[in-house]
Amino acid sequence: MSGIGRHAGGVVTVDEVRALATGLERSYEAVVRGRLKLRVGQIVYVAFSEDEEWMGIGFPKEEREALVASDPHKFRLPRKSDMRFSWAVVRMAAIDHDEMTELVLDAWRMVVPKKVWRAYALTHDLPIEETT
Repeated sequence: MSGIGRHAGGVVTVDEVRALATGLERSYEAVVRGRLKLRVGQIVYVAFSEDEEWMGIGFPKEEREALVASDPHKFRLPRKSDMRFSWAVVRMAAIDHDEMTELVLDAWRMVVPKKVWRAYALTHDLPIEETT
């Protein structure tokens, strides 16, 4: 992976995402067909395009069209073959560090047991609202 640190203008890099994921319980990296993916068990919650321009994220299916409509320059729907999954795609150059952190944590939260999320939230001063 090529991104080291932050580029001028605050563009988020793959290495920043990897650094965040390193601290998330049960998270690990896998390279599949040349693409870096972040997993919990066998479930992928973040994946990068080969050129590292786009980041796929776990995201509720019922909310993703609204997400894309909110900022089509930043977000897009996954490719047709991935529409069955809870997944959305974000342009790396269009997000800052705080937004990346929120998106990655929300994706990770979708795939870990509630007790794992609660423990993380308590130690990082985050709200523990329940998801349905």
